Amino acid sequence: MSVAIETIPFHHSSPALLGDALAGCPERALKDFIRSWADLPVDAYLPDGATFRQRRYGRFRLANDQLTPTDSAVFEQSAEVNTLFGGVERRFEPLADAVASSEVLRKIVLAFLDNLPGEIDRAATGVGVHQIRIVAGRDESSMPAPEGIHEDGHHFVAQVLINREDVAGGESRLYDRDKQPIFRTTLIQPFESIVIDDRRVFHGVSAITPADGAERGVRDMMLIDFFPLTD
Repeated sequence: MSVAIETIPFHHSSPALLGDALAGCPERALKDFIRSWADLPVDAYLPDGATFRQRRYGRFRLANDQLTPTDSAVFEQSAEVNTLFGGVERRFEPLADAVASSEVLRKIVLAFLDNLPGEIDRAATGVGVHQIRIVAGRDESSMPAPEGIHEDGHHFVAQVLINREDVAGGESRLYDRDKQPIFRTTLIQPFESIVIDDRRVFHGVSAITPADGAERGVRDMMLIDFFPLTD
């Protein structure tokens, strides 16, 4: 009798994973992709008029390893999954056209699809891409994930550090289904990443503050959701 071996529900990867995937991309394309985080509007859904999080969002269909933008870019989670924002149709500003059509983005998505901690049907996969900047200042609490310990309601979620500058904190933390800690690390290097099976772990991130001697800092992240298409 064979016994199924359950895989570890996450992968923590050095920048080498995405570095290899992006090796053929022109340097200018990589620089333009990274610079696009400087053009994110404030997340209008933060409570109490907070302004520390900036964000764009795009939603795609994956077909023949190509990303096709969908008509709807509404981001909605159930109240069961997200107690802070659940049940709200959040309509973020879309990804810039140059980002959405970027070969850099496509290669990053495919690299994670090849390295998921589990299986998904690539012929019927939806992809959500979030560009997020958290600004750390001396006058406002800066929580990368104000939801606290949570799940996102997808099959898999990739978390990619794009840049961190003049900040302290921002420790990524993973928990089992009983919300007991199982892994923690601080993403430091650009393109360092974690990809999780969102059905098997919860996750959270600690607050960030300006580094010693700095008045302001930023932490730029890209989140990529993978989920089965229902239509």
